[in-house]
Amino acid sequence: MPQYFQRHLFFCTNDRGADAERPSCNQCGSAALREYAKDRVKKLGLAGQGQVRINTSGCLDRCESGPVCVVYPEGTWYTYIDEEDVDEIIASHIINGKPVERLRLHHELHIGKPEK
Repeated sequence: MPQYFQRHLFFCTNDRGADAERPSCNQCGSAALREYAKDRVKKLGLAGQGQVRINTSGCLDRCESGPVCVVYPEGTWYTYIDEEDVDEIIASHIINGKPVERLRLHHELHIGKPEK
């Protein structure tokens, strides 16, 4: 049976506030970068049924690696820091089906930001 969306990206936009004990993705600008991804996918003609959907998510519990997003159906997790990283995820993974290894989070705890 065909999927409603070929790929679904969930961007954590959780915000615990400045005084929280743990970090949260929106403190790293995730809401703005999710909006950027959504606009970019639309401009590339990739949005809609049978194609790609960009969604907001609450906490995905990988806060120390944030901001994070996850691509389904593969279940590939990413950390990112700017529009260039989001563009690379879209170009490599979404368009060409190749995960971006330098941004990829594996199942073990990942702390730190991607290197440019």
